[in-house]
Amino acid sequence: MTKVLYGQEHLASFDTTRAVQLRLLDGPLDLAWKHSSMTSDFIAEMIALRFRPSKRRYNQVRHDIGYLTNELIENAIKFRASGEIAIEAVAEGDNFKMRVSNFIDSETAAKFQQVLSNITQGDPSDLLIQQIEASAATIGSGSGLGLLTLMSDYQTDLAWLFEEDSPRNRAKLETYAVMPISPS
Repeated sequence: MTKVLYGQEHLASFDTTRAVQLRLLDGPLDLAWKHSSMTSDFIAEMIALRFRPSKRRYNQVRHDIGYLTNELIENAIKFRASGEIAIEAVAEGDNFKMRVSNFIDSETAAKFQQVLSNITQGDPSDLLIQQIEASAATIGSGSGLGLLTLMSDYQTDLAWLFEEDSPRNRAKLETYAVMPISPS
């Protein structure tokens, strides 16, 4: 099995001993957008609780973590091959860390790797502006806008690990994110 990594290599090691672990299962109700929103709200609330003494700080942390988790879970739901989505999240020190794992078909993996090749090169703020301009000029999907927004506006570090599963014509995708949540 071939492994390919995009983004920051040091992020692709994730200690799950203290992480909250959730699984979104494919089943009779099917995975839908509402699952992303509900799961994101739960994780954001759980992490933000320690900031409740400061309403302003609590709301900011809850919003930031909610945005990050929703973006990554939505992508996993939207582009996944059938099967579950595993989510692991933890606050360690001044950082929120997250891993989302799912399977995607090989064609989708190849397209996503092309997007990642573009968005992991250069300054995220510059790339975000370029992508916004390109999306406005053409009718397109805006590929990478959410990820670039996380990198540029939320100072989120990201990594993606693809592991090819040739017999099934799919790849396991692990998306890693680290976002600062300093207490100030």
